[in-house]
Amino acid sequence: MHRTRVFIMMAAVILAASLARAQQPAAQPVPEIPGLPSAARAAAASIDPEKMRAHVRFLSLDLLEGRGPGTRGAELAAQYIATQFALDGLQPAGDNGTYFQQVPLYAVHTEEDKTSFSFVPATGNKQSLAYGTQIVSIDETGQSSALIDAPIVFIGYGIHAPEYNWDDYAGVDLKGKVALVIVNEPPSDDVKFFKGKALTYYGRWMYKYEEAARRGAVGVLIIHRTDLASYGWNVVRNSQAIEKSFLVGDPTATLRAAAWIQHDVAQRLFTLAGLGDLDQGIDRAGKRGFHAVELPVRLQGHVESRVRRYLSANVIGKVSGVSQAGNAVLYSAHYDHLGIDPNAKGDNIYNGAADNGTGCGILLEMARAYAQSTLRPPHDVYFASVTAEEQGLLGSEYLGMHPPIPARDFTLNLNYDMLLPIGIPLSVDLNGAERITFWPTVQTVAKAFDLALLPDPNPMAGHYYRSDHFSLARVGIPAFSVSQGDLFEGHDAAWGHQQSDDFVAHHYHQPSDEYHADWDFRGDAKLARFGFVLGWLASEQPKSIQWQHGDEFESPRKASEKQ
Repeated sequence: MHRTRVFIMMAAVILAASLARAQQPAAQPVPEIPGLPSAARAAAASIDPEKMRAHVRFLSLDLLEGRGPGTRGAELAAQYIATQFALDGLQPAGDNGTYFQQVPLYAVHTEEDKTSFSFVPATGNKQSLAYGTQIVSIDETGQSSALIDAPIVFIGYGIHAPEYNWDDYAGVDLKGKVALVIVNEPPSDDVKFFKGKALTYYGRWMYKYEEAARRGAVGVLIIHRTDLASYGWNVVRNSQAIEKSFLVGDPTATLRAAAWIQHDVAQRLFTLAGLGDLDQGIDRAGKRGFHAVELPVRLQGHVESRVRRYLSANVIGKVSGVSQAGNAVLYSAHYDHLGIDPNAKGDNIYNGAADNGTGCGILLEMARAYAQSTLRPPHDVYFASVTAEEQGLLGSEYLGMHPPIPARDFTLNLNYDMLLPIGIPLSVDLNGAERITFWPTVQTVAKAFDLALLPDPNPMAGHYYRSDHFSLARVGIPAFSVSQGDLFEGHDAAWGHQQSDDFVAHHYHQPSDEYHADWDFRGDAKLARFGFVLGWLASEQPKSIQWQHGDEFESPRKASEKQ
């Protein structure tokens, strides 16, 4: 019976892939651009919005159960994508001659009713913390139980940034201790100091955990303050209330308590330690001359966790270029979503049609166009549909750690994530493209496609560090995501902004993110053609694309080139 069900499901995958492929491409205009061969223009013009529709429709079916990593639905999605790669003629670029790169993961869920934390001052009574309303935490190690009893050290923002002459860890031995850190980074209007108002990776909570773990900490307490975080405590609370996954063997996933505390709880801790007003302490920590201080208070905790281990796959295909020496291009889009909520009433399947069925549809159509081009690209082109993005960019992180070719041989990564099919865009958000030497070409191609380049509308949110391209940038690969802006044909920018706001408010990460028959995929196809042309021109570059001098990813790029 089991074999019969599997056979039927795989037959459905192959049939759906075949039907998506069977439609005849509807050629669309692609502008003439210096250096772009006519055959490449023709291949880009063949990108078909209705093929994208077919892919998105299948990937968001209830049959795929929300594509949660490590589930049957995610495996079906991966098999569908691999089947499409095979039908279109891409070569396997995964493990052992397959399309699949197996990603070993473990998932942790904190058992709230069995978990407790307290502050224990050198003198005076222990003060218990209410889990959920005052503190949330997760044991990153994947062990089922943890006992914590360690001194607390106030590290300010918890940042070591030599390029800004900033080191909160100077003179501090954090081994076996708990780091108390402030969310975000030192405030500044100077673009040469932590990029002014724009958030760098140093301000992300992930960095704070990683840096403290590298220095031997057993725990981190991030102080939440809404104005600094740009989101409320409920966002923190909800993010910790669900199962969180980690890469097996991640050397930075060693914290027994990766935790957040409420602002008023941090004030209580400051009072216990005799440090006075917390907000004044935060102000001092944002100025040069701050020094970390060990508090006369210990953190005691007992954490119980449910843990499961599983495999999920990145799906990787390749189109061979004329030359296999360097200058390879990598396109990416995650296929996972949030799966099924067994406790929800009514519709409990998170179908993820827009997030990120749309990115997968774009990736698959670009792969077909490249593979069926009458002219081979100048260098190899890779297509990776990655897993576990919703769990913290884990699939792309593993891909960055284990690329199919050395990272130095990739000249560019273009990523696609959640492009609403609501019309033909006249603007794009390419946050991060200005950081690489390919930027002048990006500007030229955007103008040819009648796409206005928009600045990041909310630089303080740090969006560059929240999508899969970031994982590739971390290993030095020049990378950015292609996202639509607010301006669409037939509408003003206010309309586009309203559409985006409505989706985020009512459908983002909700079961209502479902496929709609009236969706207009012409805009997604336009941005696929745009990305196709960018990738082809990047592959033609006489020298590998680099990060701009002084960029935070220049060092890993140079390091990769020495390997």
